[in-house]
Amino acid sequence: MGLKPITLLLAQSGPRLGKKAENLKTIETKASSARRKNVDLLVFPELHLTGYTMKDEVYGLAEPIPGPSEKRVEKVAREHGLHIVFGMPEESEVKGVIHNTAVLVGPKGLVGRYRKIHLPTHTVFEERRYYRPGTEAPVFDTPLGRIGLTICYDLYFPELTRLEALAGAELVVCISASPGLRRRFFEGFCLSRAMENAVYLAYVNRVGIEEGNQFWGGSRVVAPNGSVLVHCKYDVEDYQPCKVDLAEVGRARAFIPTIKDLDPQLFDQLRVKSREA
Repeated sequence: MGLKPITLLLAQSGPRLGKKAENLKTIETKASSARRKNVDLLVFPELHLTGYTMKDEVYGLAEPIPGPSEKRVEKVAREHGLHIVFGMPEESEVKGVIHNTAVLVGPKGLVGRYRKIHLPTHTVFEERRYYRPGTEAPVFDTPLGRIGLTICYDLYFPELTRLEALAGAELVVCISASPGLRRRFFEGFCLSRAMENAVYLAYVNRVGIEEGNQFWGGSRVVAPNGSVLVHCKYDVEDYQPCKVDLAEVGRARAFIPTIKDLDPQLFDQLRVKSREA
């Protein structure tokens, strides 16, 4: 458990497409002011490093982890004594294979990464054309508490957040690049994922317009009981702090023990049915 309440800063940014230097500068600027406000964890959206709609340019923009951009964010985290989550296209160990990745760094360097598992490839989305899905749902032990990471479309799939909760996550961070047509879905899923697992859910969505897609923002933190603790504005850049007490997770699970009462046999049925679908 985290030793004390922690302060998050939801960095609802509008990253510039293909402009890594500018997007890294945003991280540096916000980290500098965040430290003065005693922020512990600073969260930027999905693919903040590069913007979302890169198409084939993603092959030139992707970087390994560790790599130059990740190392630069590590330096920022170390300098200001805080943890930072941000999204980037990751060049994997296998040449030509790229992942849509959430990175977590802290004052002591790289904590870990999560490679997006659910890649939307329908309507305006074509992520499977460019990215390989991840296969793991790690939960990271940090001085702040146990943190799980998810990315955007992952939130449609309750199994992933449930898996991270079962692995001990107290806070699940979902970074996102969701266009306005999806707003109603995400607002519902944020509540559901937090309440059904009795975890804190921090959802950080981007804003701005790329290739005709308008990203709606609306970033928020939802408590285990479904209370929305902070809510960013729609459609404009907004940076909102939020204090959370991760000890509340234990109290919430004592009140409604969804994790303890889970029937694991259903997971076996889920595996069988998903193969038949």
